[in-house]
Amino acid sequence: MSNTHEFDVLIIGSGLAGLTAALRLAPANRVAVVTKRGISDGSSNWAQGGIAAVLAEGDSYASHVDDTLVAGAGLCDLEATKFTVENAPAAIAWLQELGVPFSTENGELHLTREGGHSHRRIVHATDATGAAVQATLSERARSTPGITFFENHMLVDLITDRKLAGYQPGGGAVRCHGAYVLDVDRDQVDTFSARHTILATGGAGKVYLYTTNPDTATGDGIAAAWRAGCRVGNMEFIQFHPTCLYHPHVKNFLITEAVRGEGGQLRLPPHLGGHRFMPDHDPRAELAPRDIVARAIDFEMKKHGLDCVHLDISHQSPEFLREHFPNILARCAELGIDITREPIPVVPAAHYTCGGVVTDLSGRTDVMGLYAVGETTCTGLHGANRLASNSLVECMVFAQAAVEAIVSSTGSQRPAVPLWDDSRVTDADEQVVISHNWDELRRFMWDYVGIVRTNKRLERAAHRITLLQREIHEFYSQFHVTRDLLELRNLVQVADLIVMSAMLRHESRGLHYSRDYPDLLPEAKPTILVPPTR
Repeated sequence: MSNTHEFDVLIIGSGLAGLTAALRLAPANRVAVVTKRGISDGSSNWAQGGIAAVLAEGDSYASHVDDTLVAGAGLCDLEATKFTVENAPAAIAWLQELGVPFSTENGELHLTREGGHSHRRIVHATDATGAAVQATLSERARSTPGITFFENHMLVDLITDRKLAGYQPGGGAVRCHGAYVLDVDRDQVDTFSARHTILATGGAGKVYLYTTNPDTATGDGIAAAWRAGCRVGNMEFIQFHPTCLYHPHVKNFLITEAVRGEGGQLRLPPHLGGHRFMPDHDPRAELAPRDIVARAIDFEMKKHGLDCVHLDISHQSPEFLREHFPNILARCAELGIDITREPIPVVPAAHYTCGGVVTDLSGRTDVMGLYAVGETTCTGLHGANRLASNSLVECMVFAQAAVEAIVSSTGSQRPAVPLWDDSRVTDADEQVVISHNWDELRRFMWDYVGIVRTNKRLERAAHRITLLQREIHEFYSQFHVTRDLLELRNLVQVADLIVMSAMLRHESRGLHYSRDYPDLLPEAKPTILVPPTR
């Protein structure tokens, strides 16, 4: 039997963006936090490096803004960048007030430096910042009146005016009234009614074969917002983290940017002389922005037929490594790699979705009552390539902005929301087909829409996506929905948006590199896609 829930605010996602919004809204509002697995199973919990903010003597907002603009390859929105940078110190102070155990030195916050930054401005908790922040916020949120968690609940679709009885197209702005949500444990789709809905569902790294992201990163919010009528922007810019651990038993363990920030060097394997190759590609060497480092590694791997390259930090003392990178040291040791004596095998992997749902500086989308914050958005901050450690601060700054917009908004009528139609049958063959299609999608996206692209590869990907969409639409319209089916549906939609965006960009800029268009156009323009439902 399906359930109906009514809240003031529905937040979909329980990472840093979602929990920040929940904590700032409660207890004055009744808040539901829907998360498709456990509360800490999203990407925020995995973030190693830290949070960028101007806190050091000699640093400045102008410098942080400039570093962001340079990394973004001319495509960052200046207003959004200034807004984020200027509100970052207050976000850090808020986390300190909540009790996040940041690393300190002589009683002050210890600041490290990462690629693309001109100053030390990365606040961190050793090399597990995301986990420390997530643990603190989760504990606080669970004990806060007014916040109700719904774990193992998966977004099916947003409920907009279009789903209401008597809806007439062309009648003005469309409003969101909540969402249909699959209770995975009960295997039932419930109806969540809310005056305001916040998408904080993270990115879409699982659309690629190799990713640093957790299994939850399937682009759910981006796909749902697109179906609801929201524009999406800059989806061609998928950041590939240069250094993911290469190991047969571990596929998504990230080696933080800070390893290079603290002197780690990228080298070819010993049989090729162990040559340090980054100075051959960029004068900033290992401290170049991620897109440049990832392309350099990709180039060297293809040139020499390698499965990986090596990241060497062994020239630092064991004491230094234990203090700064205890989790990386321990994890590598479990796998037989002693980073105090030998280099770490690494490969690039899909890491961050720089584009997403288009929002304003208050997190508003094109649909009234629907907000989006964090990696699921395109605020304009990241441009064509995200600067390291700008993501977590974006989550907090825009979550706070969305909360302020919600609190100051006038109340809206709560219409009668129709229940989910679950008269569909369950098909015994569905699971094997979904598994096959999932594997095929991630493999051809890696091969055809990866770090280096061509027109022909994009055309092949678009053809395969069209075929997969037909199959998935048939399953979705006829059969009982499952989490795997919903995730595949969202991933294929996001893949389509990535390919469409890539085909529209006739240049190479930031994270989008095309062999057919290797040059940079004189004017930087965002790629904005408008859904057919608008």
